Amino acid sequence: MTVEAFDSKKELLTAFKSSQFLIDEVVGGFHNLIAKHPNNEPIPFPRIVYQEIRNDDDDFADNKPHSANVSFQVSVYCDALTVSKQTPIAKEVDKVMKSIGYSRYDSQDLYEEDTDIHHKPMRYSKKVF
Repeated sequence: MTVEAFDSKKELLTAFKSSQFLIDEVVGGFHNLIAKHPNNEPIPFPRIVYQEIRNDDDDFADNKPHSANVSFQVSVYCDALTVSKQTPIAKEVDKVMKSIGYSRYDSQDLYEEDTDIHHKPMRYSKKVF
């Protein structure tokens, strides 16, 4: 696959959906950028929201890129009833991300007081050739 043909979002979603653990535990599903139900119905917790935060060309030769740097933030959202699932889900996300070549460079445990939501953002990057 060439750098130009690489679809990082598709690769990521396919990897998440290949994990039976994530399919079973993340009842709110996998969402790109925002978690919004098409009919404005509430989305259950836990849920995963991912977003591409970097995708730039690198390793130029003859004015053509021969690689790309790709980074994602993958966030696990839980409410008070599902927060006990946050760590096992985060561990599985980490396993899945590493299986497709990403390295984690940041991870935090956050509590959003205004919404009473537990949020664990994890950041990953890889170089694609």
